[in-house]
Amino acid sequence: MTQIDRSPPPRLSWTIVLFGFAALSLAFSARAALGLIMPVWQAEFGWSSRFISGVGASALIVMALVAPFAGRLVNRKGPRFTLNLGLGLLCIGCALVAAMTGQAMFMLGFAGFAALGFGIVATHVVATAVARSFTARAGLATGVATSGATGGQFLILPLIASLMAIASWRWSFAVLALACLVLIPCVCRSLKDAGGAKAMGRTLGTGPGLTHDLRTVLRRPTFHLLFWSFLICGFTTTGVIETHLLPFAAFCGFGPVPSAGAYGLLSAVNLIGMIAAGWLSDRVNRGRLLAGIYLLRALAFLLLVNMPGSSIETLFLFGILFGAVDYATVPVTASLVASHVGLRSMGLAMGMISAGHAIGGALGAYLGGYVFDTTMGYRLLWIGSLWLAVVAGVMVLFIGEGRDAKPISEAHE
Repeated sequence: MTQIDRSPPPRLSWTIVLFGFAALSLAFSARAALGLIMPVWQAEFGWSSRFISGVGASALIVMALVAPFAGRLVNRKGPRFTLNLGLGLLCIGCALVAAMTGQAMFMLGFAGFAALGFGIVATHVVATAVARSFTARAGLATGVATSGATGGQFLILPLIASLMAIASWRWSFAVLALACLVLIPCVCRSLKDAGGAKAMGRTLGTGPGLTHDLRTVLRRPTFHLLFWSFLICGFTTTGVIETHLLPFAAFCGFGPVPSAGAYGLLSAVNLIGMIAAGWLSDRVNRGRLLAGIYLLRALAFLLLVNMPGSSIETLFLFGILFGAVDYATVPVTASLVASHVGLRSMGLAMGMISAGHAIGGALGAYLGGYVFDTTMGYRLLWIGSLWLAVVAGVMVLFIGEGRDAKPISEAHE
């Protein structure tokens, strides 16, 4: 029996890539702004590093709770509904932070509304939408779309630092809120034909339920290897780098603008690294590719261990080396989930794996603040992160190279 190809037309598929990139750029820039503005809040409000890191960790816990539901939501409602919901929550959260006058308002804005937005406007949501829209070059498309998690920061984060220098940190979050608001009608208009899973070859509300999908996911050994390695990924990226790299740069005596420039360079290289990893995931053994990414990340931490007393050029060198492997794990992990778990359960599986990433990030964010407040330095944090990256690299070597997931047109046979 001849099957009808219900995949979206190429123009629509690449529109999903474009606006997935834009949405991730805003969400991840708002998250990275916490580390950039942390020293300013410490001076203005008298808040401790532990408190601010704790709020950042709380936001990551909220993201972990939201992630599986967000992944399933993109399967059921489509990318337009899901991305607009997340952008709306992120807009409210950034606006509250811009107007905050105390700790309670900060926690509500950043660890409440913004955290819900972070959990929905996330790499696993965009990766799932892309994977369900492409039958060829899926790895490349996933790499391009999810590279918004870091590539967009190349321009946005230095802009935030400039607004801090010219006006105040409040304007930085106000501009982020406005940008999220402006993007919502753009997504509505451009993805108007992709308003539900039906446009991607699915009928809303059909097929097995959540319990069946959960059992399917948990039966896969590859899922468990990816979950725990991605938890370590979250610790060594979102947790310690997003939250503590810029405060560490200030600790080393580097100014906020050059430090933000180094972080922007990291983000720009990360853009190339994610696209390259997506391209390679279509062509090479993905378990070995993922292991290489983690081991190179461990090597990059050696620079941070020895950075105190060094020049600003060392920070830029770290940005180049770490940027090449920072979020390069995302398209490779998404490709492995698609082939080893299956497209129909991919949203849920990627959501659970991303929850592990957020949990690791929360641990890294909190422990980084605790280590600094306790030891007045970051050396122990960087050494621990180095060895965790080595563990993740060894772990993923046990993943086989099966590409046996059914295409989406067969998902409901």
